[in-house]
Amino acid sequence: MTMTSTPPPQTVPLDAVPVRRARRKFTPLTVASIVLASFMGALGIVPLLAVGINAITQGQEVLEALAREDVFGLLRNTLIVVGVSTVLALIIGALLAWINERTDAGMGMVSESMPLIPFMLPPIAGAVGWVLLMAPSAGYLNGAIRWFFDLFGVNMESGPLDIYSWYGLILVYTIYSVPYSFMMCTTGLRNMDPALEEQSRVSGSSLLRTLRTVTLPAMAPSLLGATMLILMSSFGLFSIPSVIGQGADIPILSVRIVRLLNFTFPAETGAAIGLSLIVVAFVAVFWWLQTTTLKRGRFATIGGKGQRATRIRLGRGKIFVRAGIVMYIIITTVLPLLALLIVSLNGFWTLDINWSGLSLDSFFQALFDDRATRRALTNSLVFATIGSVIGIVAVAVSSLWIVRSRSRGARFLDSTIKFPAMLSHLVIAVGFVLAFAGPPFNLGGTALIMVLAYLALYIPQASVSSDAAVAQIGKELPEASRVSGSGELRTIVRIYLPLMAPALIVGWSLLFVRMIGDLTASSILAGTRNNVVGFRILEIYQNGSYALLASLATALTLISAVIVILVLIISRRLTRWSNQIPGGS
Repeated sequence: MTMTSTPPPQTVPLDAVPVRRARRKFTPLTVASIVLASFMGALGIVPLLAVGINAITQGQEVLEALAREDVFGLLRNTLIVVGVSTVLALIIGALLAWINERTDAGMGMVSESMPLIPFMLPPIAGAVGWVLLMAPSAGYLNGAIRWFFDLFGVNMESGPLDIYSWYGLILVYTIYSVPYSFMMCTTGLRNMDPALEEQSRVSGSSLLRTLRTVTLPAMAPSLLGATMLILMSSFGLFSIPSVIGQGADIPILSVRIVRLLNFTFPAETGAAIGLSLIVVAFVAVFWWLQTTTLKRGRFATIGGKGQRATRIRLGRGKIFVRAGIVMYIIITTVLPLLALLIVSLNGFWTLDINWSGLSLDSFFQALFDDRATRRALTNSLVFATIGSVIGIVAVAVSSLWIVRSRSRGARFLDSTIKFPAMLSHLVIAVGFVLAFAGPPFNLGGTALIMVLAYLALYIPQASVSSDAAVAQIGKELPEASRVSGSGELRTIVRIYLPLMAPALIVGWSLLFVRMIGDLTASSILAGTRNNVVGFRILEIYQNGSYALLASLATALTLISAVIVILVLIISRRLTRWSNQIPGGS
């Protein structure tokens, strides 16, 4: 019997095996995702290109217009206000985050969510609230302080506080910058390896030395990120300097740009472009500094899962720290809201409040009897509803392709969508005027240009939420759906959409609240045909009707708060339901 031996298998190099690349299938959903992503990316890129092109083509005109402006004074004032408020916001936000994450003085949801409440209060409403509190003569806070001093025989006719001052303007800027610092520093502390701090304390270092040599250096990326967010927001902020800065006679860049475009006839576009480029230059310089610092530094501080920092016990000092947190919340949020509510219910602004005469009649009369105010409120609700629905649907469809695709095209479109987040809102609004207000689009003063501007400004934040929702969905359920014969559309409807719903509804609320309370784009793009709440508040403020002003600001705040609370409740229930689906996380 002859036996044949089987030759041993030959080893073939992997690079010699021909690789057959799968052909990419462009399904209708993929095509729709690419089209939507391209459209949203263009909304942010085109306005910036318009600013750059006009600056080049109108270079001489821009230089001549800038020569007529007090550029040095505008720049000096803006840098002082933005610089000081940024430093203060970083200190306050980092301190609140450290207390909540590293000490036993944290109060759970109270200390985690309360510092973020100013996000729910539109800046224009907050600015008006602080005017009602700290106006030299009729401010409620000043009235309370003078009453207290009267008990000891000290009589004052006005003051002692004055919102129309450098410290008043910086105060309100700081309050609306703290949430950025708090969010970024909270994330940084949670990602940081707590063993580094514990080793420092075990080796004999004091708490202050540990903070200086370990905690703060490790938090450098978070602090730099917070600084970038604050600068982008502050340079483009219009509502606060418009309401407070003008009364204090402190000219600010953003206010001057809006006045050149909207309150000057004919509009001085050249000067507005030049001043806008100054804003772009400052943001770009700091972005470069941030990038360079992060590349040169070593920030490998992310610990393994399950590592939790040992809470520092404050002992008897815990009650005082908690009292300070509560006091901060009362001063920064409760008092301005209370001032707005009192004036709107009273019907006029006075220190002699008739508490028994407070009623909703004045509130509703101010909102609905005035035709211009009613139209502005209606327009804001309609524009915000339409824009937020279009925006969240567009980012959801785009994210389904961008997150699952590894192509360079997907990464490029994703960067163009998020690019406007790196720019001042003021620059984008100016770009919309240059790109779309005139020929060939002629969208100036229309509802369409408002909705498009809102989408360009606020879609980047919603896209981050949508991308995270897609990324956290496991591969098992979509693969099982496809294996069972379901098409792409059915898989999305039955698998992706239910699991993405909690994040999408939060993203929708973010879009809605930001759009309904927007003032930066509204102050430049709004007109008689498309007037909105933000611009209407400015008109009322200039006319001095504080009851109407407080009523509209209160209504805006109530709408935003109701939307956010409802969304949080719905999102929590949807999250519980989606967590019951295997592979949902």
